[in-house]
Amino acid sequence: MSDDQTRKVAELLKGERFGFLTTITMEGKLTSRPMTLQEVEFDGDLWFFAERDSNPVQHITASPEVNVGVGSGGTWVSLTGDAVVVEDAAKKRELWNSAVEAWFPQGPDDGSVVLIKVQADSAEYWDSPGGRLATAFSFVKAKVTGERIEGGENEKVDL
Repeated sequence: MSDDQTRKVAELLKGERFGFLTTITMEGKLTSRPMTLQEVEFDGDLWFFAERDSNPVQHITASPEVNVGVGSGGTWVSLTGDAVVVEDAAKKRELWNSAVEAWFPQGPDDGSVVLIKVQADSAEYWDSPGGRLATAFSFVKAKVTGERIEGGENEKVDL
């Protein structure tokens, strides 16, 4: 992926707090759950805290293929790649913050707390400048004129 494409995906992810992490269950089914994104400069990787015994960790250990969906307003990003469970105490302390502590009061040095690192290999994004209001206006305009809705920018990129 070009630096411009990486910057565009990073720009769309900036300020987003939550993403839906989709994993594959032991039975081969897809399942999603909301997870808090850790604030780091996006370079193709996303970070999440989890409990060692949790379903996402078990799923990733068995099958590392994942998807993360992030979005709000008129901006949506879908990232696909592989996830790994990271037990690096220094990295946990680096990413630790008060919001994480609310979910994991045992602290970053506790062995039950792990990181999930999603190494994205592709992304698709939809960006409607102006957010919900612009999208609603485009919808009304399309209905009135009978023309297709102007949905903004949509790109598939390799990371």
